[in-house]
Amino acid sequence: MTDALNIENLFVRYGRVDVVQDVSIRVAQGESYALVGESGSGKSTILRAVVGMAPDWRGQIHLDGTARGDIGQGAFARHCQMVFQDPYASLHPRRTVDATLSEPLRIHGIGDRATRVVEMMQAVGLDPRYRFRFPHQLSGGQRQRVAIARALMLDPKLLLLDEPTSALDVSVQAEILNLLVRLRDERGLTYVLVTHSLPVVSFLCDRLGVLHKGQLVEEGDVGLLQTGDFRETYSQELYAASLGAGDRVRHAG
Repeated sequence: MTDALNIENLFVRYGRVDVVQDVSIRVAQGESYALVGESGSGKSTILRAVVGMAPDWRGQIHLDGTARGDIGQGAFARHCQMVFQDPYASLHPRRTVDATLSEPLRIHGIGDRATRVVEMMQAVGLDPRYRFRFPHQLSGGQRQRVAIARALMLDPKLLLLDEPTSALDVSVQAEILNLLVRLRDERGLTYVLVTHSLPVVSFLCDRLGVLHKGQLVEEGDVGLLQTGDFRETYSQELYAASLGAGDRVRHAG
């Protein structure tokens, strides 16, 4: 089976600096893969290169076996979407939930929009009575549900999740994590998650890659988070720093 995402020898440059250096990652269809590391390690930059928001890159990026450069923007949007860290910043402040969710359907010429919007709101656990509200009239958790719904409107199979719970209260984080687990199961989704939270990785992911100063220093099964048997010193330090943080999402299920 073709990998959902295959990144080989990726370099990403900002100015004169390669902030991502020779990173190779393979993510199987239906898998949930995490990129972890401290701030500035290059995690989000990799996702931005995939979606075209970090254009100065070299290497190879393939989605379902097709080179990124051979996928038009319309086809890419139907295949892959990104959910950002801050749901308030990622939603247009003067667009209602209905307008936000209808826009991808309108752009791609998909009809029966009202029905589809209501169905997607229900799928992400958002009461349809919020359909004509604006972002400032919603809680943080509700806004992130809208952002996830928007990402799913074109029925993509690959979701890139950039710190999707870090801007939320702890109790709401658990709700969103449970939602992501359910949606992955129901829709056969593949996730690539960027986070600094190893407890979130333990709950949501199958495998993880550790980034340090733009380089992938270690990969392994999520079981490493139970044993702590990391090979690299940096990974061991990251793991040690996370101990005690697990209670924040341990009861998410």
